[in-house]
Amino acid sequence: MPEHHYDVVVIGAGPSGEGAAMNAAKNGKRVAIIEDKQTVGGNCTHLGTIPSKALRHSVKQIITFNTNQMFRDIGEPRWFSFPRVLASAQKVIGKQVKLRTQFYSRNRIDLYNGMARFLDANRIEVSSRQASEVLHAKTVVVATGSRPYLPPDVNFRHHRIYNSDTILNLSHTPRTLIIYGAGVIGSEYASIFAGLGVKVDLINPGSRLLSFLDDEISDALSYHLRNNGVLVRHNEQYESVDGDEHGVVLSLQSGKKIRADAFLWCNGRTGNTDKLALENVGLEANSRGQLTVDEHYRTEVPHVYAVGDVIGWPSLASAAYDQGRAAASDIVHDDYFRYVSDVPTGIYTIPEISSVGQTERELTEAKVPYEVGQAFFKDLARAQITGEAVGMLKILFHRETRQILGIHCFGDQAAEIVHIGQAIMNQEGEANSLNYFINTTFNYPTMAEAYRVAALNGLNRIF
Repeated sequence: MPEHHYDVVVIGAGPSGEGAAMNAAKNGKRVAIIEDKQTVGGNCTHLGTIPSKALRHSVKQIITFNTNQMFRDIGEPRWFSFPRVLASAQKVIGKQVKLRTQFYSRNRIDLYNGMARFLDANRIEVSSRQASEVLHAKTVVVATGSRPYLPPDVNFRHHRIYNSDTILNLSHTPRTLIIYGAGVIGSEYASIFAGLGVKVDLINPGSRLLSFLDDEISDALSYHLRNNGVLVRHNEQYESVDGDEHGVVLSLQSGKKIRADAFLWCNGRTGNTDKLALENVGLEANSRGQLTVDEHYRTEVPHVYAVGDVIGWPSLASAAYDQGRAAASDIVHDDYFRYVSDVPTGIYTIPEISSVGQTERELTEAKVPYEVGQAFFKDLARAQITGEAVGMLKILFHRETRQILGIHCFGDQAAEIVHIGQAIMNQEGEANSLNYFINTTFNYPTMAEAYRVAALNGLNRIF
């Protein structure tokens, strides 16, 4: 069996693997990357982030057409099928794959397609239908990502029972849909299907939606989902999921039974480590298939790193890319290593949500004397022009020093707007202050102007 020698071998060509491979290659290392799919990009490009956000964008356009009076001159509100909307999202995937494939060839990174397994601490076997090869690595970066957790008592082979990966194969538009699990993925798909006119039951095993969010933002999401026809059921656990020719019946432990045309499971994810033969390198994954790392992304075996979803929190493509780059920085000893902890939340519901820093609940529990500055989108000229009047920006700041402690945004373009606040939060000393927003001229009309409005609102609360 041929053996190839590399400085760094990366397992997985998603965002974290790409970040690690690119940074190592730019620093003169000989790099190989192993990918078990036929194309690069990982779950982010093919199954998760990119298709769901492209899908959401198309649905938002449909909602705009169907609710804007101006378009009535063109015609009546239209109904769009899920497969038709998905087809437009698929075009983005092709563009992303082409772009990312070019990255690897341009940086002379060897790409191996196949399943990777450790033979020992420095040797990895890559098996494909064509052949098996052995890669010898001084350093290994495990960036294998995650997949939906699938409980064994639910029959996911049934043609009406889906998970967050297989939903992209849905070939019809159900009239009714049950979504089990109201985390980020469940909430995003609830928004998407409700936007297509599907009647959605969103089953939440917890007591509130996205409990890590600021309470006010979480409440706003609950209201707008319900306002768009989503029935949210809290504190419910499934007993069984049974599909027949005509639909699916969900039996809950509380005794309720719910019927719908289709069922979507969005509850939990598992790290992709089960086929790596970790025992051959002296590593063991936890019960969720995740690897434990230190603050330099090293596993218990010092030359084996792990990044991205396979290490758990925060399981975001944005953070994964930076974690991969950071691991490579540690390997090559450059000046750019950082432990990725300042991660903004971007949730692409309709309307979207984004936040960075602390919540009101956290600050209250810590007895921090904070104050609130608010700007409601309905009062912003830009939002009135675009017709996207739902939402708000909330700045949390220290009432004595005026230091920015948290930014919470709900509404159109929230994930873009939050970065302005994040930039100021990351400044040193007095530069991180509410005063920046008061003393800076913002373009008008813009959504960014919400910072000036919110800052003045907060200033008026300080006596």
